[in-house]
Amino acid sequence: MEQETEKILEKIRQKRLEKKLSLLNLANELGISHSHLYYIESKRVIPSIDLIVKISNALDYPLKDLFK
Repeated sequence: MEQETEKILEKIRQKRLEKKLSLLNLANELGISHSHLYYIESKRVIPSIDLIVKISNALDYPLKDLFK
C-alpha cells in the first residue's frame, strides 16, 4: 500500500476517534459493516473514492484536508 494511502486511512481513524464515534456508529451511518470499516482503518482494505467521500462527509472533514 502506498504511503499516501496509509496517511489518508490514518487520518480517517484519527478523525473518528477525535469525534468520539465508535466503528459501529460510523459504519451504520455509512451503510457498511463495522468490520469493513475496521479493515479500512487497519489498512487491510483500500476504500473506493465514493466511500472516501462518504466518510469525509460523515466526519465533517473536508476532502481536501484528507488528501493533504
